[in-house]
Amino acid sequence: MNSLYTANSSGLHNLENWQQIAFDSFQTKMTDKEKPFPCVPATIGFAKNQLRYGFADHPGDPSSIQQTAAMLKEFSVHSREFGSYTSLIIFYNTWDELSVEEYEQHFWEQLTGLSEMDNAEWPNEIPKDPHDPLWEFCFHGEKYFVYCATPAHKNRQSRHFDTMMFAITPRWVLQEFMKKETLASRLKNQIRKRLQKYDTVSIHPDLNSYGADDNFEWKQYFLRDDDTTISKCPFHRLLKTSKNK
Repeated sequence: MNSLYTANSSGLHNLENWQQIAFDSFQTKMTDKEKPFPCVPATIGFAKNQLRYGFADHPGDPSSIQQTAAMLKEFSVHSREFGSYTSLIIFYNTWDELSVEEYEQHFWEQLTGLSEMDNAEWPNEIPKDPHDPLWEFCFHGEKYFVYCATPAHKNRQSRHFDTMMFAITPRWVLQEFMKKETLASRLKNQIRKRLQKYDTVSIHPDLNSYGADDNFEWKQYFLRDDDTTISKCPFHRLLKTSKNK
C-alpha cells in the first residue's frame, strides 16, 4: 500500500475502489481543457507521466503518517530519476465531512509527524524557524514545497479535491523553472491569470515567491477558503516541543 505508483497512458490500475475514484478525479482535473488547472507545471508533469502517486489512510489515523513517511522517503531517494516536472501526489482516505480548519489541523499534524520520523538532518542552509523567509519543509535531506487540497474548499477550487490530497514538489524542480527570469515571470503571470478564472475568490494574499523578504512558505502550504490565515506556524511550535523531549 505504501509503494509509489507510476501512471501510464491509460492511467492507474489494480487499485482499491476509493483509490481508483481519487486518481480518476485527479486525472480529470489535470486534463480539463475547458477549465485548465492553474498550476501549469503540474499539468505538464501529469502529461509527461513524471508524477508519482501514493495512497494513505485517513490523516486522523496514526498509520497515515508512517505510510506518508515511507512514500516520501522512497520519492526522495529516486525523484531525480522521474523527470524535471516530478511531484509526489498522496491521496488520503477521507470521505467524511470535515471543515477547512479541521483539515488544516490534520495537515500540520502530518508534517510534524513526518519530521519526527525523519532520520536525516535538515540542510544547513534552511533556517529552523518557519517565520524566516528562507524556511521550507525538508525530509530525508531534500527541500520541498507542500501543497494541500481538501474536500472542504469550495470558493478556492484550486485547493479543492474529493479527498485530502498532498502534492509534494522538490525545490530543485521549482528552481529549474526559475532559472530563466523571462520564462519564470511569464509562467507566474499565466498561473495567476488561471487562478483568477478558476477560483470564485481573489488570489490569496499569502501567495508569494520563495526567498522574498515578505514571503513565508508555510503560509502557502495550506490556504484557507477565504483570505484568513493563522498567525503562527503550528509546525514551529510542535517541532520545538517534539525535539526537546
